[in-house]
Amino acid sequence: MALVLWAGLLPVQAQSLFREEIWRGLTADNKAFRPGDALTVQVYENSSAVTSADTGTRRSNNLNAELAHGAVPVAQTQVRVAGDFDGGGRTQRASRLLTTVTVTVQEVLPGGQLRIAGTQSVTVNDELQRVTLEGLVRPIDISDGNVVQSTRIADARITYIGEGDLTDRQRRGWWRQLVDALGF
Repeated sequence: MALVLWAGLLPVQAQSLFREEIWRGLTADNKAFRPGDALTVQVYENSSAVTSADTGTRRSNNLNAELAHGAVPVAQTQVRVAGDFDGGGRTQRASRLLTTVTVTVQEVLPGGQLRIAGTQSVTVNDELQRVTLEGLVRPIDISDGNVVQSTRIADARITYIGEGDLTDRQRRGWWRQLVDALGF
């Protein structure tokens, strides 16, 4: 009897099985909406740039001096300076990246935007290919299948890096970088 009275004096704490921060209705969609949720990003990035320049400069300076005593010239001198410069250049670059990366929601910002980040690594023929993606997504841009296009990501930072023998062979040698820096 004392045990029953003693148990009645202790405060009762009830806990619910329902947790509001992770609850989702049975008819709700499967879109990412909270930290830790996965989101698929379809990366379709095309970029190209062309820059060209043509420069032409011509300069000619003449300076004449004459020293005369009366009507008879005593000394004459003449200096001529002329210069020509023609220059031009062209730069062209194009790149294309098509991939699908699954990232996670890192944070929900006060305005409702989702800060996302993720990395995907794939090894093909001993070459490691790594895609890293970060940015901000509006929930309205996420499709019903929980997919967002990379063109709909604000402040997107997409990095595509390859590591391995093939990638090493495409890099310039240190000696060539030195010669280029010296202007030869």
